[in-house]
Amino acid sequence: MEFEDRVPFVVRLESEDRQALFARGTRLVFPVRQVLLRQHEPSAHVLILLSGWTKVTSAAANGYEALLALRGPGDIIGDGAAVSGRHRSATVTALGQVEALAVETEQFNALLDERPGITKKLLALTADRTRDSDRRRVQYAAMNVQERLALLLLELMRGHGRDSQEEGVRLTPGLTQSELAGSVGASREAVARLLKDLRERGIVRTERRSLVVIRPEALRRMARHDVR
Repeated sequence: MEFEDRVPFVVRLESEDRQALFARGTRLVFPVRQVLLRQHEPSAHVLILLSGWTKVTSAAANGYEALLALRGPGDIIGDGAAVSGRHRSATVTALGQVEALAVETEQFNALLDERPGITKKLLALTADRTRDSDRRRVQYAAMNVQERLALLLLELMRGHGRDSQEEGVRLTPGLTQSELAGSVGASREAVARLLKDLRERGIVRTERRSLVVIRPEALRRMARHDVR
């Protein structure tokens, strides 16, 4: 299972296309927890992430919030709204300090017309993200909540884990229980109960806005998958 697309947008571009895109951008810096793009707002620009990581979340009218993806260096965000002309479908928040290039929507769309190579790579990226999302949805449908949570934690550990000063691997994204719940299709209360059970069994350690995986092999058994 791929929790997020593994090939950033700018890496896909030819050198000349990459330079043309960067030439249209204005450099911005966002502090930790600042919102870069907000759900339901009209599109004014797209962002090319240069450094730092962000979380992409979507909230329902009743407050239910789901983590859709994590985006980092080389990724593009806000492109869907820019191309479709619709309002933004998700909120993007900085997990740490983030540096990005902002390209105004009109300039970005003009660039797509001028450089078909960029357009093709953007279409390929969109297709890859859709395929990953569809695969995750099918895979999750065959699992119960505990299995889905275990698999999610393993994916976060693989892509965003670092060795803790103490025992275990710390997940660097500061995700809330509500975001984890939305990602696995469960209530926050259900995820809180599962995390409590994992803590009591010595599989994870939870801290304020942080989680450390102590026994990943136990999560693999729960997920019924050997995630490598």
